[in-house]
Amino acid sequence: MPRAIWKGAISFGLVHIPVSLVSATSSQGVDFDWLDKRSMDPVGYKRINKTTGKEVTKDNIVKGVAFKKGRYVVLSEEEIRSAHPKSTQTIEIIAFVASDQIPLQNIDTPYFLAPDKRGGKVYALLRETLSKTRKVALANVVLHTKQHLAALMPLESALVLVMLRWPAEVRSLDELELGSDVTKPSLAKGELDMAKRLVDDMSADWKPDDYRDSFQEKIMALVAKKAKSGKIEDVETRQDSEERKSADVIDLTELLKRSLAGKPAKKPAAKKTTKAS
Repeated sequence: MPRAIWKGAISFGLVHIPVSLVSATSSQGVDFDWLDKRSMDPVGYKRINKTTGKEVTKDNIVKGVAFKKGRYVVLSEEEIRSAHPKSTQTIEIIAFVASDQIPLQNIDTPYFLAPDKRGGKVYALLRETLSKTRKVALANVVLHTKQHLAALMPLESALVLVMLRWPAEVRSLDELELGSDVTKPSLAKGELDMAKRLVDDMSADWKPDDYRDSFQEKIMALVAKKAKSGKIEDVETRQDSEERKSADVIDLTELLKRSLAGKPAKKPAAKKTTKAS
């Protein structure tokens, strides 16, 4: 299994399900690094003052948020840290909604969830319940000091945590200013029939292996060819490692009954917090 990037627990009612978060995707694009052709040393980015064109040292850089055009409010690192949500190592379920109610444009990044520390049975219980009720679980989760709205979804024998864009981040379709020829089209039956026949003729089963990035394949083939001929440059790089902390949680299956009996009040969705970058 790929390395877990986060460990914690799914929480709903009084039930905790220990889980590990694993990225469901991997970047396959070609990564071109900048190198100094004279020495083959890596080339980084300088911090440049856009007015003077001069380099600015890290000590002289502060973070500001645009308040009005040309006017900024400067925030200290301490003020920014105080606004960060606390990392609870918990995927807190706040509601269950119909799976078809989440708009496509709100869906962002998917992650796989794997059961951890003997949490398999409760994990399977939640997955089967979501599958049979055709519901997804809306949840709050904090990753790397950033708060996310997310959706827990069943996927075959697993659970997937899909990060959702905050509603304020999604533009309205009204911004497209679609005309009546699009929203209320006048389409002849013959036109629709021909379009349907074309779709039928081009219909196929989804076979992921049939679709590849041709640019990446050509570049990597060229890299392999040049490497085989000995055209390789030595570049010294550094690798940083980061340890991930895990949450100490207890799998208490019997708390499910107590959760139902107690019927705790629904918790409102947490408001989005703004993180300065």
